[in-house]
Amino acid sequence: MPHISTPGGFPGIRGLMAFRPESAKPLNELVDILLRSESTLTPVERELIATFVSAGNDCVYCQTIHGAIAAHDLGGNGALVEQVKRDPEAAPVSPKLKALLAIAAKVRVSGLSVTEEDIDRARGEGATDLELHDTVLIAAAFCMFNRYVDGLATIAPWDPEFYLARAASISRDGYSQVNAEFQATREDYSRT
Repeated sequence: MPHISTPGGFPGIRGLMAFRPESAKPLNELVDILLRSESTLTPVERELIATFVSAGNDCVYCQTIHGAIAAHDLGGNGALVEQVKRDPEAAPVSPKLKALLAIAAKVRVSGLSVTEEDIDRARGEGATDLELHDTVLIAAAFCMFNRYVDGLATIAPWDPEFYLARAASISRDGYSQVNAEFQATREDYSRT
């Protein structure tokens, strides 16, 4: 049972963003920058980092939606997403992404857990300073998002079709496109 009532019947973080569109706007802009903007890391790689961190935090909504987006961007390869969540070192991803996921795993526990050896490994696999920065920020941001979603006991649908439909929309339009929708929902909610 959710801890607060949110407008529009949206599940997960979407309900919280509809409840407080003022904070939704900068949060969606941040996620667009981190996961969808131009980068030497592909959107798939960045969605996989977000999915991996969310799975480690046991956030059902975030790991499922970001996993669905990664799978969509991979042409429907949900098996790869599951492999990354379970055992990234054995998953068929690049050595650079494996090293970045190892850093993300440590950030998920504590930023102080990241060692020079972790950084050297990633650099040895070709990671740039920007890729290291963005990996740490993605991991840190998703710890916040996971705690936001689960701290207010939001609803996480069990129907995979819900996530697949959202994945296609986000892959096509990004995250910020929903800000106007949340503002309109909030205005309707405030009138009731």
